Formats: sequence, structure tokens, C-alpha cells
Amino acid sequence: MTISDDIERVASSSLIRCKFGSMKVAAKVRTLEITFKKFSFRGIDLDAHLDMSSDELVKLFPTHVHRRFQRGLKRKPMALIKKLRKICLAIGGVMGSVTITLLMLQCLITSKLGFSARNHNVTCIQSERQALLRIKQDLEDPSNRLAAWTHDGDCCKWDGIVCNNETGHVIKLHLGSSQGVFASNAEAEAYVRSKLGGKLNPSLLDLKYLSYLDLSDNGFRETPIPTWFWNLSSNLSYLNISRNQFQGNIPDLLAMIHPPVVIDLSSNNFSGPLPRLSSNVTAVDLSNNSMSGSTSHFLCYKVNEPMKLEVLNLGNNLLSGEIPDCWKMFPRLVAIKLCDNNFSGRIPSSMGTLTSLQSLHIRNNSLVGEVPSLKNCGELLTVDFGANQLSGDIPPWMGERLSKLIIFSLHTNKFNGTIPKQLCNLSSLQILDLSHNKLSGDIPSCINNLNAMASRNKSDNKIFYKTSKGSFFEDILLVMKGRVVDYSTTLKLVKTMDLSDNNLSGEIPEEVTSLVGLQSLNFSHNLLLGTIPANIGAMGSLESVDLSTNNISGEIPPSISYLTFLSHLNLSYNKITGKIPTSTQLQSLSVSSFLGTELHGPPLTDSSNAVKFSPSAGKNLDDRHEVNWSFLSVELGFCLGFFGVLVPVLY
Repeated sequence: MTISDDIERVASSSLIRCKFGSMKVAAKVRTLEITFKKFSFRGIDLDAHLDMSSDELVKLFPTHVHRRFQRGLKRKPMALIKKLRKICLAIGGVMGSVTITLLMLQCLITSKLGFSARNHNVTCIQSERQALLRIKQDLEDPSNRLAAWTHDGDCCKWDGIVCNNETGHVIKLHLGSSQGVFASNAEAEAYVRSKLGGKLNPSLLDLKYLSYLDLSDNGFRETPIPTWFWNLSSNLSYLNISRNQFQGNIPDLLAMIHPPVVIDLSSNNFSGPLPRLSSNVTAVDLSNNSMSGSTSHFLCYKVNEPMKLEVLNLGNNLLSGEIPDCWKMFPRLVAIKLCDNNFSGRIPSSMGTLTSLQSLHIRNNSLVGEVPSLKNCGELLTVDFGANQLSGDIPPWMGERLSKLIIFSLHTNKFNGTIPKQLCNLSSLQILDLSHNKLSGDIPSCINNLNAMASRNKSDNKIFYKTSKGSFFEDILLVMKGRVVDYSTTLKLVKTMDLSDNNLSGEIPEEVTSLVGLQSLNFSHNLLLGTIPANIGAMGSLESVDLSTNNISGEIPPSISYLTFLSHLNLSYNKITGKIPTSTQLQSLSVSSFLGTELHGPPLTDSSNAVKFSPSAGKNLDDRHEVNWSFLSVELGFCLGFFGVLVPVLY
């Protein structure tokens, strides 16, 4: 008997069973033949029983065929189906032989792997509909986002609700608000109105199959989260309540038997000590709260059990003490964010064991000492040690072993010595900030080897970090042209070099003009001599140039007129002479850009440049640190939260 596409799908518990006509296929198999486009197998005298509603079909194959088939199912199941030509079974009893068509096999495979379309006979569970309505009763919804949540209709079709295709159970609640960039005040006001408010209803506990809960970026009242909330469904794998006004202490929920594997509680008003961390959590974001105390109990209480953590964000809290030295227990870490806290002591040496680490931020603490060896952290894309009290030489191995670096920031520390030439090996580097240190010597002439800065290529505008649960991209707060700009989705378009406020001497190397992709160049507040490179006009991407407070002489090169994007220029307090080139954008710049020089011509007047260059008007090495230059440096703003990006990739 040949059975073609007479297939009926019915729901039975959580399993889709395939029936062929009125006859369930379950019989004793004598022979099996399966034919794909470039592969076939035929078995004889198998003498096996087969239930076609299960996945026992592949168990009839020899081991090597079984493995090949399973690999195909795992990697590209639908491609495997398309290559299928025929399956023939010779079955004992009255059934005779059966030819299984492509459609039948698809039914079998999708039953096992969950590729089948939703069974339209399955609707939401009545008890869960009532739970959702009770949840709605306690919510404030000024924009009527939940208008579809009524006593009628299928709750699986309500906005923000995702149900299991086979059972109808609610498995996901998408109730977060999407934060964006607003073109007008009206758009911003509409966004505020779209936020949900009110209070959390314990009927959330009745959604026992819930695996995903997103309440982020809403207006929930500033109140402690009720105790019952931390006992949500044991199936919960993703929890995001970031950017609200929740407060109080966080209990030891992270040590629960079944904690969520992704937890984002960032940007609230949580306080008190950090809770202990379960070994099953893969990503946790507690940034932008008021958490205080030590981190040792949070990270190091399981010293003999490797943790699964891949992403850790504790930035912008009140954490203090030394950074614990137990990082060997976190072999999977991809990103660490400890910036904007009160950490003291040294950078722990065990961080050098994190071979998967791609992003390391410990900016704006009170860390001292030299940089430990991170030679084995060859996957690093971002290193941000700025605004600490680190000292010693910049290790040459950072240019040799961290070859993938895109962002490198050591600003506002106490590093001395010269800029190691090995940094010229960082061919992917796009942001270099060594400003506000005590570096001396020449600017390396090999900087033309910084290939990413020497390229105008802007094909990829995001810097991604990959984890087992998805990807997120880096945020940067960068001050350019006097304005703070949040770069995230356009981060890979940004290329800057800041060596300002050091003791660098010698001439500006002509090789810098090969960095045609640079948008911002800052060599101010050094001891540089010589002239402005004649070919500076080749750097056509430049928007901001600051060479102020040096000993630069000569005239402004005529090629500067080619810098059509230039909107911020500071040449003040140098020995530059001559007339400011006319018919250029320089006439539209501020007079302050040329003060303390021997320049003349518009935009200067006879009296506007009365202050000429002198040692007292120029750089004073003894009091330079009294000036607050911090707003001029690159700020790596990973603290702002990455789960808003991670989630769409994950789920």
C-alpha cells in the first residue's frame, strides 16, 4: 500500500503524532530503504519494531549512518528534508509495504525538533488567560498598549504574549518598552506615555510555564519588589526588569536551584550587598544601582566549581574593596564591566587566565600598581583601564599579544616611559586614548601601521561580542567637538587618537597623515616641536583637531583647506605664524582656536590675538593637572546596558 499525503496532525499532550488515514504506523519492520540526493541506505531482515510517532526511525540505521543522519538533523534539518527522495518500509502483518513521502518525514522530524507550524486548534489555557487579566488590572497603561487583553479571543494572540505552539501555555511576556532616539518632543512624550506602571500582581506565579519575562524600561513605582516575585516559574530562563524604579535589597535569588540564566536588574535603585551568584547563570547585569560592599562573596564563594558566567556587568555602583582574585573559576567570561565604582588595590593577576575574554572595563576606580600580564587574553577587543592610578610603563606585550584590540584606553593614570612601538602592531585599533599620563619621548613614526585608522572603510558599524546566548555590542560615550555623543550602533564608524596632556616631545610624525580614517586627533598639552605636517589635508575624515599648548611653529599648511568635514580646530598657544588661509572653513571657527599664536587674518582681529605665545601662556607642566580635562577623553560606556541588544538576538 502506498500512502502519499493523506496526513492528519493531531495534538496529544505536548507531542504531535502523525496519523496516516485512520491507521497509526506502528509495526514490525522487515526492510528499510532510504534515499537522499547523494546518499542511500538499504537494510534487510531488521526484525525491529517501529513507532513512527517517535524518533525511532533513525535508530534502524547502522551507527555510522545514524550519526550522519543525526548531524544533518542538528545542523540543517530542513536542508536534509529537501534532499530526501524516498523512504520504503517493508512491514510485517497485513500492512504490507509502506512508502513514506517527503511530507511524512517532515512531520516526523518537525515533531522531534519543533519546526512544525502552530496547531491552530490549540488556544491559550483559560486559567492563564484569567491570570493575565488579573495582572492587567494592577497595571497603569496610559497609552492603552494592552487594549487587546479582554475576556474574549485567544490570549495567545494578545500583544506581548507568546504561547507554546503545541500546548497553549504562556511561555513569554514581552512587556518592555523600546527606548530609541526621538526626533521631536512629541515623540519623546509619546514614548513616556507608552510605559507601563502600577504594581506587580502575584498572578505572575500562575504562569507556571513562563520562560521569558521582560518588564524593562517602564514606570513601575519606586517600591521594593515583593518577595513572591523571586519565586517565579522554575522554567524562567530570562528575566529583565531593568530601567525601572525598583528598590531594596536583592535576595539570594541567584543561588536558587533553578535561577534564570540571563538576569538584567540594571538601572534601578537596588541597594545593599550583592547576592550570591549561581554557577548556572550565564549573564548578569546589576549596573547603575546602589549596590555596596565587597564582591568576594558574590564571585568567590564556590572556589572549586567552575562557573558558566559569560557576561558580568557591575558598573556604576558603590562597590568597594579589592577586586577578588578568583577569576580562574570563570573560564567562559567574555565581558567584564566593573567601571565607576570604588575598587582599590591592584588588578588581580588571575584575570590573565581568561582566554575567552573580549571586553574588559575597570575604568574610574582607585586601582594602583602596574598592569598584570594579560598575554593569554588574546581575544580581547576592548581594554578600558582609564581614570585610575595605575603606574609603570605601558607593557610592550599589549601590542604583541592583544592583536585584536579595537578600543584601547589608559587615560588619566600615572603611566610613564615612552609609547611602545609594539602598539603599532594593533592593526584593528580604532580608538586609542593614552591621554593625561606622564608619557615622554617621541610619537612613534610607525603609527602608519594602524591599518584600521588608515582606512575609510565603514562597512560594519557595530562592535559585537559573541556569547553562547547571542551577541551584544559596545557603547561608547565620546566627547568630540565639545559635545558628548553616545556611540553604539555607529561605534565602528568612530576612529580617534588622543595622546594629549603628556610630556611627548619631538616633531609630529609625517606618517600620521596616512591615518585617513581618523575623525578626531588630539596631541594637545605636550612638548611637541616642528611644524604641522604639510600633507594634513590628506586626512579627509577629520572633524576635530587639537594641537594646542605645544611648541609648534611655522605656518598653517594650505592643504588644511581640503578638510571639508573639519568643524573643530584648536591651534592656540603655539609659535605658529603667518596668515590664516582664507576661503576655507577656518574663518567660521572661534577666535579662541588661534589665541596665543603669531597668526593674523580672519577670524582674528587686530586686538583679538593680543595674547602672544609665551612660556607662561603655554604649557605649564607643574599645574596642568589642576585643569579638568576628563571631559575631553574617550569614555567607554558599556555600563549603559547591553541586554537591550542581547535579547533580540537571543530570543
